[in-house]
Amino acid sequence: MPSQNTTVRLSGKIMCHAMWAPDGRRLADFYAAALGTEVGEVYPDEHGDDVAFGFSVNGAMYLFYTSASFTAPDWPAEDLPFHMDLAFDDAEAAERHLLAMGATKPDHQPGGEHWTVLLDPSGRPFCIHGGY
Repeated sequence: MPSQNTTVRLSGKIMCHAMWAPDGRRLADFYAAALGTEVGEVYPDEHGDDVAFGFSVNGAMYLFYTSASFTAPDWPAEDLPFHMDLAFDDAEAAERHLLAMGATKPDHQPGGEHWTVLLDPSGRPFCIHGGY
């Protein structure tokens, strides 16, 4: 008798990373500048108001939605369901630049010499690494 269970092997790729923030445009501009690009896509809601802002890097799109109900995670007290890690040739210079762009540096730094945690303008943690 043939088995009813068949294994299907899927082959896909992540095409978009989406995040919410109180100001999607500000967060999109922040990450676009950090990654050396600009926001190139703007999407309106059903009323015609611009609410989602995106850009692409290496074939993946990053999309940032405006959400009036967004609240930043209470990190490190709460686990993070998702965060970004960014790599730079010169992590110290990148840190200074990101702080000038509106990031903040929390006291809690679990990465030691391996990475630095910053908070983006929405209050969401992300990590920076050097020497990629």
